[in-house]
Amino acid sequence: MDNKDEERGVLDPEAPEEGPSAPPSDLLDTVSGYEGTPSEGVGEDKIYPPPSDRLPKPENDRNASVPHVRLPTVSEDIARAALLEYVGSKWTYRSKPAKELVFRDLTPFTTYRYRLETFTESRGTAWAFEPYTNQLVDGPQYGVPPPPWDVVVEVPHMYTDSSQKVRVPHTSFVKMCHRCHGKGRVRCNQCHGWGKTRCTSCFGSGRKSGKHCTFCHGSGRRRCSRCSGRGSKTCDICKGHRNLMHFIQLIVTWKNQIYEHVPDRCPDFPVKLFEKVNGDKFFVDESALVYPIVGFPEKEVCDASKRGNDEHMARFSGSMHILQQRQTIELIPLTQAFYEYKEQEYNYFVYGIENKVHAPKYPSSCSLL
Repeated sequence: MDNKDEERGVLDPEAPEEGPSAPPSDLLDTVSGYEGTPSEGVGEDKIYPPPSDRLPKPENDRNASVPHVRLPTVSEDIARAALLEYVGSKWTYRSKPAKELVFRDLTPFTTYRYRLETFTESRGTAWAFEPYTNQLVDGPQYGVPPPPWDVVVEVPHMYTDSSQKVRVPHTSFVKMCHRCHGKGRVRCNQCHGWGKTRCTSCFGSGRKSGKHCTFCHGSGRRRCSRCSGRGSKTCDICKGHRNLMHFIQLIVTWKNQIYEHVPDRCPDFPVKLFEKVNGDKFFVDESALVYPIVGFPEKEVCDASKRGNDEHMARFSGSMHILQQRQTIELIPLTQAFYEYKEQEYNYFVYGIENKVHAPKYPSSCSLL
C-alpha cells in the first residue's frame, strides 16, 4: 500500500455500494388478485373499488321531511353582555361605549346550515418489507390470499377520519436484501469506504497557521464520524440481518366526506364566520343512505340537500364503500344590533349559540382604558 492509500485509510472490499431503497419490481413475487401492486412509497397505492354487493342501492323517489322551527331571539341584556365580552378581548377597545350605548333595534335573521356527512372506506395495497429474523413466513403454502375487501378490519368510530395498515394473509416470502446485496453492511457514503475524511480544520493540508494541524496530527485526514472509521455501516434496510420478508400491505382509509351550505341572508355579515360557531341542530337524519330533504320552508336548503346527495353519490359510490350518511340542519342565531352612542349610529352582529360578536366598527377603538 502506498503512502497516499495509507493516508486515506483502508477500503473494505466486502462492503458493497448502497443499492436502491425500494426493491426492484422483478424481485417481488406475483400474487393472484394483487397484480400491479407497487412497492411502498413508490408511486400511489393500488386502489380497489368495493365489490358490487357493497355498493349502496338508493331507493327511487325517497326523501326526508323536516319539522318547522321558531326563530331564536336575542335580548338587549344578552347583546350587551356579548359585546362587553368581545370588547374585553380587544386591548385597544374601551368598555365604556358598550356599557352606555342605547339600543335602537335588534334585527334577527333566519340562518340555516345544511351539512351532509358521508363516511367512506377505501382500500389500497402496496408491497412492504421488514428484516427477516426467523419469524413465521405466512406464504401461499398456508392458503390462497383473500381479496382486498375480504380482509377483516375493525371499523373505527363513525364520522372519524382514520387509517389502518393490515398485512394481507398468505402473501409473505423471503428474499436477499436488495440494499446490501445480502452482506448486512454497506459502504459508508461519507468516506466512500476508506474510513477517513478530509480534515475540516486544515482542509486536508495537514498544516494550520504554519504548524502541524492538531486535529489530524498533520495527516490532513480524520477518522470518519459517520462509520467510526470502519468504512462501512450496518444496512439501514435489513438492520444487518441480510434478508428481508416481503408482504402485501392493505391500506384501509376511513374518511368523513363533508358537504356544507349556508344561505347568505345578510350581505353585511361574512358567512365564513359561521365556521367557528355552533347552532341548534333541530334536524338529524342518519342512515346507511339518506335522501334529499323536501318540504322545508327554506327552498335553498332543499336544493342544497339534493345537490349534496347527488354530488356524494357520484363521487364516492363507485370507488369507495359508503358505510353511513348523516344530514343535519342547524339554526344558527344571527342578530344585528343597531345602537347609538354620543349621537353616532353603529351596529354589530351577535351570532352562534356561543353569542360571538362581529363588530367591524366600534366607538373610540384607538383609546385605552
